[in-house]
Amino acid sequence: MLRVPFSESPFLGALAGQINASPPLWLMRQAGRYLPEYREVRGKVSSFLDLCRTPELAAEVTLQPLRRFAFDAAIVFSDILIVPYALGQRVEFVEGEGPKLEPVRDAKAVAGLDRANAAKALAPVYETIERVVAELPKTVPLIGFCGAPWTVATYMVEGAGSKDQAAARLLAYRDE
Repeated sequence: MLRVPFSESPFLGALAGQINASPPLWLMRQAGRYLPEYREVRGKVSSFLDLCRTPELAAEVTLQPLRRFAFDAAIVFSDILIVPYALGQRVEFVEGEGPKLEPVRDAKAVAGLDRANAAKALAPVYETIERVVAELPKTVPLIGFCGAPWTVATYMVEGAGSKDQAAARLLAYRDE
């Protein structure tokens, strides 16, 4: 059952093909460094990943842009690399450089990923979602997101962002 009826949400109404007086407004990166209140919350934890994994703070950061702007949807504050982290891969966000991961470059490393505990490791994300939904006005839906499988795999194999994805392509075509 929908928490927000299509008829009461400009965002969901537009998805259902309804014509609104004005188009719904949301931005993929609504939360972030441009907001002083985000920087204040970010200062409470030692890393970006800790912010994503602390439900109280991630929920607060998700809701901050809606307090400032008339957005028609909220976007859960997280990152696509929370999945490799949940699989047990070492992930860190290096200031000025971006994400760095311990590369997974062979079948043994892939087999070493902890799929059995991934859902448990994602529990903070689930709790963040529950907290945000409890705070949102009924007319404002929550948007989740994920990385495309190839994008996430590329980060996992390369150990960072990559323009040519050479190591990821090599692993994909290797017969192991």
